[in-house]
Amino acid sequence: MTTILIVDDDMNILELVATHLREEGYSVTQAKDGTIALQKLKQQTCDLAIVDVMMPFMDGFSLTKEIRKNYDIPIILLTAKSQISDKKQGYEAGTDDYLVKPFEPEELLFRVKALLRRYDVVEDDNVLKAGNIIIQKDRYEVQVEDRSLFLPPKEFELLCFLMAHQKQTFSREQLIEQVWGMDFIGDDRTVDVHIKRLREHFKDITEHVHIKTIRGVGYMLEEF
Repeated sequence: MTTILIVDDDMNILELVATHLREEGYSVTQAKDGTIALQKLKQQTCDLAIVDVMMPFMDGFSLTKEIRKNYDIPIILLTAKSQISDKKQGYEAGTDDYLVKPFEPEELLFRVKALLRRYDVVEDDNVLKAGNIIIQKDRYEVQVEDRSLFLPPKEFELLCFLMAHQKQTFSREQLIEQVWGMDFIGDDRTVDVHIKRLREHFKDITEHVHIKTIRGVGYMLEEF
């Protein structure tokens, strides 16, 4: 799954962009300033960065320069200004594209897809990412930073399904159908047991991913 880093001190913009990207199937990691963004980049692999220009501690131009020093990923700058001097400063800092606020989310998605094609970022169907969790489906391996986990088959399949459909809520019946199959004979509470086990596996090794109970409905995986 392609992972996109969004950096903006405006939480409304941060959530708006993240929501639209997730709806397009991208994995998202968020940072409210440049310092946190650089920490995020050290923790996980990101394929593209969307960076606001006006931020505390480190502005978008400075962050773009820092990203360029260590990472070969496309960068889109977001700004409230459209002056040619600001655009010049952005491109000199190393940005690939420039979008002026307010903007249509659809236009941002067009630019994201174009840059990913230009950088030849190809989706690997065998890899799923959420926060600092990476799944290698072909090896049945779950990685959390420098640790590798090997889960029982149904726990692994359940985690894969939830990670592939982040921010989507599924009932127990839907999860039974997707993971155990239509011919499953047994109590749908088996889903609860497997969710509990997954939570136990990850509770002490990641703060970035959570399997949330949606009362009266089912479960949803989300990342922070």
